[in-house]
Amino acid sequence: MRRKAFKAALPYTLPVFMGYLFLGIAFGVLLSSKGYHAGWALLMSTTVYAGSMQFVAIDLLTSPFNLINALIVTLTVNARHLFYGLSMLDKFKISGKLKPYMIFSLTDETYSLLCSTEPPEGINKKWFMFFVAILDQSYWILGGLIGNAAGTVFTFDPTGIDFAMTALFIVIFVEQWEGTKQHIPALLGLGITMICLVVFGTENFIIFSMIGIFLCLTLLRSRLAADNLKVKEETI
Repeated sequence: MRRKAFKAALPYTLPVFMGYLFLGIAFGVLLSSKGYHAGWALLMSTTVYAGSMQFVAIDLLTSPFNLINALIVTLTVNARHLFYGLSMLDKFKISGKLKPYMIFSLTDETYSLLCSTEPPEGINKKWFMFFVAILDQSYWILGGLIGNAAGTVFTFDPTGIDFAMTALFIVIFVEQWEGTKQHIPALLGLGITMICLVVFGTENFIIFSMIGIFLCLTLLRSRLAADNLKVKEETI
């Protein structure tokens, strides 16, 4: 049962493999440039595993420690995961003892896969979701170790390398836009984020954007659900 779930999940994670391998390498190189060896790359990718926050954490490690600042930065960068978690409450009910790991491993890309894919017929859904999540994390860990080792052996100019995470977000957005006829959520996300960026500035806009998007999608939930149902019926 688990072997079948693993084989079924693997093809769905290959696009993430390509993205996470290079993102992980970028993270590993950047971490190495700050003087941290492969053990740190492994530890952070295993226990923190927060994508963009890992890039931010490098600056936190190399600057004077400020607990309040670290808490605020972490909350701001990872605020979106609060909303991811709310939307996965029903899906994770079947996870049993795997539920803590499923919550921990809910990155942007894993969330996208779990929301947009269903296991093939005859495949256990709980184990399918688990293998999607753990395969994604293994790709990130592998990339981090490769990047850190390369950064130790070779000399790189790390300027701009952290933009790799932003580039992946853009690719995911484009894929989701092309994969659906319902663009209202995407347009709301762009519009609200731009307004919050202007009003609250680059340091504070993320959490306000997420709150605004959450409220708007909640208010429009019935309409969006009806539109999605209509699109499915037309497709059939």
